Amino acid sequence: MSGSNQPLDLVPIKELELILDSCTLELSAVDEVWPNLYIGNVAVAQNKKTLHKLGITHVLNAAHSKQGSIGDQTFYENTCVYFGIPAEDSEHFDLSQHFRPAADFIHKALKSKDGKVLVHCIMGVSRSASLVMAYLMLRQRLPLRDALRQVVQKRAIYPNRNFLSLLLKLDDQLTLKRRLCPLL
Repeated sequence: MSGSNQPLDLVPIKELELILDSCTLELSAVDEVWPNLYIGNVAVAQNKKTLHKLGITHVLNAAHSKQGSIGDQTFYENTCVYFGIPAEDSEHFDLSQHFRPAADFIHKALKSKDGKVLVHCIMGVSRSASLVMAYLMLRQRLPLRDALRQVVQKRAIYPNRNFLSLLLKLDDQLTLKRRLCPLL
């Protein structure tokens, strides 16, 4: 790539987009991307019958308070534990502030008895996928590229470039931290 005129920070993002482009799956309403961890769209999140059939116990809404995204604890009553993140799917929104709280929520839910988690936004391709990858990186110790490959085997996703760059920063931080202290 030495002959290209691309800014250096775009090169890793292009690599990630190549992994994303390798996905041959059609976008579906919901997919299990890790044991008991699902990414889905808002229609699935609002369909209590489907949630019950899937055995979902926890719902993380990455589009909390957005138009068309109904969701709060009262909607789910006692059927699911709800966690809402009011994220914007934009080039300017700092989703990284939500990486750890989302990862902690998912981790705690999956450790609970029969825990199954649905992470959703509106379409289930950008915000929710980014939070799931942050979980895989923070709690399952997967490097970003491995987390991405894991998810695209199961679901058609496409996080925006801003989210990809935030995930790259997280990946760099975790790599450095683990190099300095291998037990982390």
